Amino acid sequence: MSRGMHFAITYEQAMKLLQCKSDDELAAMVGEEIEEVSDEDDSFQTDKAWDPIHRCLSDGSLDVRQGTQPLNMAILGGRILNREADHFVVLLTPTEVKQVAEALSRVTEDWMKKRYFDQSFPDYQGGKSQEDWEYAWGSFDGLPQFFATAAARRQHVIFTVDQ
Repeated sequence: MSRGMHFAITYEQAMKLLQCKSDDELAAMVGEEIEEVSDEDDSFQTDKAWDPIHRCLSDGSLDVRQGTQPLNMAILGGRILNREADHFVVLLTPTEVKQVAEALSRVTEDWMKKRYFDQSFPDYQGGKSQEDWEYAWGSFDGLPQFFATAAARRQHVIFTVDQ
């Protein structure tokens, strides 16, 4: 499983992403014009924990249509820009970023832990355990602040992950 990354991006970068005509062009744009120039203030890595984090914030599955908005939009929600399923680039607008930030600000460790252990995670390859839960929570810690900062700056956010 690959590492998940969020990037807060400008309107101009978002428009360039939307104009990409192929997945290769999209990957090049993300790699060269976003990843390479990002820093700690405009990026957040959930590593491999993006999977259980998304499942906790949705209905336990990776189906982006399931769960309750806006929580289910924090990882895989939003406009999917890629065409092939070997990687994902998902775009959130500033309005969606603000909604996600507000929803994430209410997520507590107890709430998320209950979701982790009480929900079924179909096809989850991580193997649910206390150790996996701690890894997921540790990787989630900071995501609400990342979204709050991006919302305050009225930025778009993309989430990227390779399969």
